[in-house]
Amino acid sequence: MPHYQCKSVFLVCLFMATITLAAEPPASLAPAFNPPKEFLDSLGKHRSPLVFEDGSAVKSAQDWLKRKAEIKTIWHNLMGQWPPLIQHPKIEFLEHEKRGAVLETRIRIETAPGRFVDDAYLLKPTTGKGPFPAVVVVYYEAKTAVGRSKTEFRDYAIQLANRGYVTLSLGGDPNTYYPDKATCRIQPLSFHAYEAANCHTALANMPEVDPKRIGIVGHSYGGKWAMFAASLHDPFACGAWSDPGIVFDETKGNVNYWEPWYLGYDPALNDQRKRGIPDAKNPRTGPYKKMITDGRDLTDLHALMAPRPFFVSGGSEDPPSRWQSLNHAVAVNRLLGATNRVAMTNRPDHSPNAHDNELLYQFFDYALKPQK
Repeated sequence: MPHYQCKSVFLVCLFMATITLAAEPPASLAPAFNPPKEFLDSLGKHRSPLVFEDGSAVKSAQDWLKRKAEIKTIWHNLMGQWPPLIQHPKIEFLEHEKRGAVLETRIRIETAPGRFVDDAYLLKPTTGKGPFPAVVVVYYEAKTAVGRSKTEFRDYAIQLANRGYVTLSLGGDPNTYYPDKATCRIQPLSFHAYEAANCHTALANMPEVDPKRIGIVGHSYGGKWAMFAASLHDPFACGAWSDPGIVFDETKGNVNYWEPWYLGYDPALNDQRKRGIPDAKNPRTGPYKKMITDGRDLTDLHALMAPRPFFVSGGSEDPPSRWQSLNHAVAVNRLLGATNRVAMTNRPDHSPNAHDNELLYQFFDYALKPQK
């Protein structure tokens, strides 16, 4: 084998060192990894992540390492640089409750320098042998994910805990400006991704958690949060995103990355843009404006996942046509010699349902549990 090919194979092995997937997903989940015929190999109008900023092509795994670093640098420069990650996030254990085979603890957790969040729960299985896989669950508030609200099919934390996962449910107001609104230096969505990265570290530091088997999931706003966190923080082994709007799409009002509380905050403006789809009277602002002007899209973030697997539980905001964006991530995985890393299911409604959630849970079993 030529020297350059040996080096490429070595790099692919490094990429895949912590990926322990079965050769094929289970039969019930397998269709989710295959786009419909009308979107097979269709790349839409998205710019390929396999092209460097200077226009040259990414041709090898070694090239991809450079391109991946380039993408991360560009996006962090646009959204604001993260503070250093916290090596040992502090956790205060508050109230405990036994719920069947799960121990639920309300916690207060350090998510950023000088910031503690007390809207959080830690759930641990009380049976089985660890170390366990784990999942960070993110949403507007933490109670929904642990099954303590009337909203159906968003209770990912308790459902996964019942399946043998340690889960950390974290709530967060999208209107969070760090360190405060007047001196905000990170776009809110990127800041929440940083918080989730520190939650990953908190879980990885627990002796009952396998640090190589930690994923993240969220629905809607939580799906945006989970997507940015998984894509920008390599230690996440996988991610599942329920109908967040996986690309920029100004035809759908809920795919609203343009809002100040996501990617449209401009600290130079005294009055931020009004809520709603951008138009001439209410134009784009902040990094979102720059991203659109430069022709960037979230396909860059999808690509950063490779070869880590991810699952899109698509609804009204993410129909089957989104495969045109996901095929770019498939192409990156193909370059790295990885298959069955990109999956999507689809439903007509924004809200999750029992069937799609069951497949989401099967995805985590496929991605995070040891294969026999």
